[in-house]
Amino acid sequence: MTHMLTLLGTKGGPAIRPGGPNPTSMLLTLSGRRMVVDCGLGVSRGLVETGMSLKELDLVFITHLHSDHVLELGPLIHTAWTTGLDHPVTVYGPPGTHAVWTGFLASLAFDIETRIADEGRPDLASLVTVTEYGPGIVLQDGDLEVEALRVDHPPVTECFALKFKGSGKTVVFSADTAPFPPLADFARHADILVHEAMLPEGLDSIVRRTGNGSCLREHLVASHSFAADAAGIAQEAGVAMLVLNHLIPADDPVFTEEHWRAAVTPVFNGVVVVGRDGLTISL
Repeated sequence: MTHMLTLLGTKGGPAIRPGGPNPTSMLLTLSGRRMVVDCGLGVSRGLVETGMSLKELDLVFITHLHSDHVLELGPLIHTAWTTGLDHPVTVYGPPGTHAVWTGFLASLAFDIETRIADEGRPDLASLVTVTEYGPGIVLQDGDLEVEALRVDHPPVTECFALKFKGSGKTVVFSADTAPFPPLADFARHADILVHEAMLPEGLDSIVRRTGNGSCLREHLVASHSFAADAAGIAQEAGVAMLVLNHLIPADDPVFTEEHWRAAVTPVFNGVVVVGRDGLTISL
């Protein structure tokens, strides 16, 4: 199995617009495992478009419980189940993830019970284990190791960067975070750092289209990182490749890949990839 990272959804925030990208989700293939990282709207379709059968779903990781990272967790697992999933799936998420899953099961109880009785499907609840994690080692299985670092994403305290190590490769996901210097040590010499990014000149566009004015602006500035900040973390960490993801704005045609590159190349001298839905990067 080839080691690769596929970006399934690359926009920051939960809104979707005509012709625009989907919210956050990624697929990491490493050490013979396929691992879904975050489950924003569109993750199920995004996985299918990679050629993966959803009944192969295995491991899911959630960085935090904002809707653009977890809205399609239940629907993804349910859709995999209706596709033929019949083996255990493990979901690793921050405190509160179990409540998200059990709430989903309750909301679809009629459908689930009907399909079990009428179509002979296995009990969905018994197939899924939700493991809530905190800082430190999340998973060790063979040569695969996953580690979590709490990052700075107010008002959410249970938000975690994740580091995946296996087959001699290291991939780090920043999750949503304000500039957070400890992330540089966490990502030291990683092959890939996937880091969220905003364009300062794009904030007016987001606020104008979304509403909420000064409150939204204050949240974005306090809780997220500008592209140049992401580049600074990547440079300090000495990573080989910086992948800009959770882009704000991601669906305004005024801002192009050149804007993102202009923001990071003066700061980071490694390889820069500007995220887009469906992009696959080989490790």
